[in-house]
Amino acid sequence: MLCTSAAGASTAPYDRQGWYRDGSATSDDVQRVPVPPGHNAPDSVLVLEGGRVFDGTGAPARPATVVVEGKTITAILAPGESDWPSSAVHVDATGLTVLPGLIDLHTHLSYVRQFGLPAPLSAESVADGTLRGLERMHQYLQSGITSVRDLASHGEVPFVLKRWQASGRIAGPRVFPAGQLITGRGGHGTEGFGLRTFPAHAQAPVWEASGPDEWRDAVRAQFKRGADVIKLGSHYSQAEITAAVTEAHALGLPVTVDAETQYIDMAIAAGVDVIEHPLPRSDAALRAMAREDIAAVPTLVPYQYIIRQSGGYYGSTSRRFTLTEDSILEMTRAMKRAGIRIGVGTDLIVDWSDYLPTAYIDELENLVRAGFTESGALEAATRVSADILGMGDRLGTLEAGKLADILLVAGEPDRQLRDLARVHTVIVNGRLLVADGLLHSEPLRAALPPQASP
Repeated sequence: MLCTSAAGASTAPYDRQGWYRDGSATSDDVQRVPVPPGHNAPDSVLVLEGGRVFDGTGAPARPATVVVEGKTITAILAPGESDWPSSAVHVDATGLTVLPGLIDLHTHLSYVRQFGLPAPLSAESVADGTLRGLERMHQYLQSGITSVRDLASHGEVPFVLKRWQASGRIAGPRVFPAGQLITGRGGHGTEGFGLRTFPAHAQAPVWEASGPDEWRDAVRAQFKRGADVIKLGSHYSQAEITAAVTEAHALGLPVTVDAETQYIDMAIAAGVDVIEHPLPRSDAALRAMAREDIAAVPTLVPYQYIIRQSGGYYGSTSRRFTLTEDSILEMTRAMKRAGIRIGVGTDLIVDWSDYLPTAYIDELENLVRAGFTESGALEAATRVSADILGMGDRLGTLEAGKLADILLVAGEPDRQLRDLARVHTVIVNGRLLVADGLLHSEPLRAALPPQASP
């Protein structure tokens, strides 16, 4: 039985797993749609030998061999063991650390590369937005990021990218889309920056809703498109956010919220699952987040960029408070002290994805400044972020039975985070997508059709 919050909302997404028979295959996303056995599994065996394995479970790194059959890790073997099929392709991991693929919990794949100008036609174009998204997917992939949670993109774009990546037709990280940010009329994301909103613009990244029924309908629209998470933003009434969270949880989807001050209190009362950003909240809200196991994704990097480039955070009606580099770091420290689960997200808008992988590493180093160890920050980027995604049973650690999303880097990133920039190999879903730091040139899908008989 699910508990309920003070406002009466379910405090967890409805779990449909019990309605499947043992051995039933489902899609590798949050919706868990029935699929045929072996869905999207490559016909290959990979053996990663000679490396130092950081498995993300909390255990110290150790020499080991990782065996991947199809899209699944089937064994983590001690050095000298050789229990794998004879058809295996061997990957020499000597001198490398083998670790779970990194996860970025806050991305915007389709956003335009420059704000502050009249919205160009490209902002309305599904084609242009999709190509922007594909470009960013390649940047994330080459930085060792194997899953991204897209928390507002233009219309259909993130769902198209999700489907193509999930079917093995394009190289990129897994995409877990929210669809459109749902906010009240005049709420966050509607106050400028060249962003246009739904319903006036069908392909907009933001949906303005008014009243509980419109909020509920906006949630259903994102679910219909294939959302893995619902993103809500202040402002809203208590009735509006409670209606949205209740609907999302009934559909089996987690809810994250971009909020601050009293709107965080409303979000907690509604039973949300995650709160984005290092924005102001009370000590009581921190205690409630810890008590209700509401996770946090601080995203310090984008605020640091804005503050350093503009001298402060100005001109936003949804950010009416003082925001400084000290305040955002102290909020992250306060969340850690409170015992709140913290994941990793970068929120790289405009052209900031060009700063990868440095931007992602900077975010991990921000966590170290907030009190994490280097290995703890790396676990936040893998195991903890997978749990926040709702994918902890399939992603985030190197263990038998998990999906084969694997990163190989030169050096020891659990001791020196800057070594994450030395990306050597990236495997997603058992497919070798990056080799020697470059996108792999072989086609993702099986090759040519059989030759016709003469």
